Amino acid sequence: MRVLIVEDELLVAVELDRIVEGAGHDIVGVVASVEQALAHAARAEVALVDLRLADGASGGSLARRLIDRYGIKVVFVTGNPNEVGFGLDGAVDIVAKPFTDERIVSALAKAESALQPKAAPAT
Repeated sequence: MRVLIVEDELLVAVELDRIVEGAGHDIVGVVASVEQALAHAARAEVALVDLRLADGASGGSLARRLIDRYGIKVVFVTGNPNEVGFGLDGAVDIVAKPFTDERIVSALAKAESALQPKAAPAT
């Protein structure tokens, strides 16, 4: 999968990059703001999105745009999971910080499954 990481904390972004690449996925960008995320959105299938970015508490509205305009599967990775709010509708998963490698890999697996076309029912 092609994954976009939207995280303004450098150490967290580096950890996510390591986990995503270790799970065999491609990184299309590691960014810290809405504008940067939208610049990479057309190439991404999945986005790991924090709620609080370099340009404020904009992760929820960014997620809504990524889902609606680009069909990207969004996984929130946040220290404030109860604040996801309106961006939750259409998101694949919410991962609370601090997270484990296994939890991120599990969320990526959910996103990958959501990308798979649904099989037509047998008749």
